[in-house]
Amino acid sequence: MTNDNRPERRQRSDGERSRRTILHAAAQLATTEGLRGLSIGGLAEHIGMSKSGLYAHFGSKEELQLATIDTAAAIFDAEVTRPALAGDRPIIRLNELLERFVVHVGSDTFPGGCFFAAAAAELDTHPGRVRARIADFQTGWNRLVVELITQAQAAGDIDPDEDPQQLAFELSAMLAQANATYVMFTDTHALDRARVAVASRLRRAVPAA
Repeated sequence: MTNDNRPERRQRSDGERSRRTILHAAAQLATTEGLRGLSIGGLAEHIGMSKSGLYAHFGSKEELQLATIDTAAAIFDAEVTRPALAGDRPIIRLNELLERFVVHVGSDTFPGGCFFAAAAAELDTHPGRVRARIADFQTGWNRLVVELITQAQAAGDIDPDEDPQQLAFELSAMLAQANATYVMFTDTHALDRARVAVASRLRRAVPAA
């Protein structure tokens, strides 16, 4: 018995692979050219594809931008968040999350460093759906760091007198500076300095014996 839907399924699968390839290229391009500079015409030229071919995947520039953000978020989740949260203690998960961010930046997954840091700097004064999607990611990151700090306090690994919001702010600021310096100067020492700074701050957060 033959399956008459097989060619249709194969065509759909090829289309999904093509869309993933396009969006991965778009996410990389956005960290150097900016999300606002991302257009169907410009992306088509960058990847050697016709504009009509891209329009088949994305009906508008905003749709392309939003899909690009979702792709970058999925990559970040696969490289940073999901592996970090596999740890068996909150303090281990927190340390791993911060370390994997540094590795993510240094691996040059995106040529412009952290996708979301680049997008936030570009879009902070441009309200709309695209900026809102970036803000949602940033809010989620901060919420996760605060949550891990709070859990580590409950487990006795971080001093209960530490303000979780303040500590999360300081740790994220260290990562942001490392990302900015690495992107501007291709300075790998900045990533090592971030590791030292994070470790030092977390040592000071350990409860007194």
